[in-house]
Amino acid sequence: MSTLLFVQQDADPFRIITEFLQSPVLRITVQLLVLLFIVVWVALVYWTYTDAGRRGTSGILWGIVAVILPYLGTLIYLIVRPPEYLEESRERELELAVLERELRNNTLLCPNCRNLVEKDFLICPVCNWELKKPCVNCKRPINMEWETCPYCGTNQRSGKRISW
Repeated sequence: MSTLLFVQQDADPFRIITEFLQSPVLRITVQLLVLLFIVVWVALVYWTYTDAGRRGTSGILWGIVAVILPYLGTLIYLIVRPPEYLEESRERELELAVLERELRNNTLLCPNCRNLVEKDFLICPVCNWELKKPCVNCKRPINMEWETCPYCGTNQRSGKRISW
């Protein structure tokens, strides 16, 4: 009788593996994993579409790429996407335009400390760098290299007025 029992056990050596593969726990686990991969894929497609729109590229095109190439489409988009949002680039351009206008109007940069100074300043108020010199006659600020004051026509070395 013991030989009969031993023969029956040898007839299906993979019974435990077969039962595990047919178990409802494994089936539910696999279904949950598939559902998780699908949910993450749909979330990546949505993120790719919205991020591409915010960065000024074609959201529809990148959304289609992300749908056609699951996971890989979003990875490709991450590699080639613009480095900043469209709003950030517009804000940066506006800031640069405002700074350029301010610099053109009445301000300059100190060559020593790079702080903003007005055009008629003789010295930088921050670092005391001599920016301009006063005319010997009219006292208006003129460039350090100028020999003659453009406002009153006075030679800066001799103090004599140049006759025209």
